[in-house]
Amino acid sequence: MKELLFKEEAFQLVGFCMEIHRELGKKHDEVIYKDAFVLELSRAKILFSREKHYEVTYKGVILPHHYHADFVIWDNILFEAKAVEKLADAHVKQVLNYLAASKLRLGLLVNFGGESLEWKRVVL
Repeated sequence: MKELLFKEEAFQLVGFCMEIHRELGKKHDEVIYKDAFVLELSRAKILFSREKHYEVTYKGVILPHHYHADFVIWDNILFEAKAVEKLADAHVKQVLNYLAASKLRLGLLVNFGGESLEWKRVVL
């Protein structure tokens, strides 16, 4: 059996998200959950970037529009937060696009908006 990519790291991050969801519930805007996530990452002294900007190049030309990943953690894991009723295929597609632009292999897609925390590992 093949080992999961960044298994322990992803487990730790999802644990933070479970704690945030337990404390805050499902009633807040996405930015509130992101702020709480920053607090958890900072307390754990984890290296991260917030709103990481990725350009897209087409035929050698950088296009005027680009992607903003919510977080990149340890320079290895792309993290995208949502606060919606339920994750949709479009959310997964968004993470796949961000992974392609970033050249990262693992994305965590987390939804704080449901009755319970919903999350997906997205691998490119």
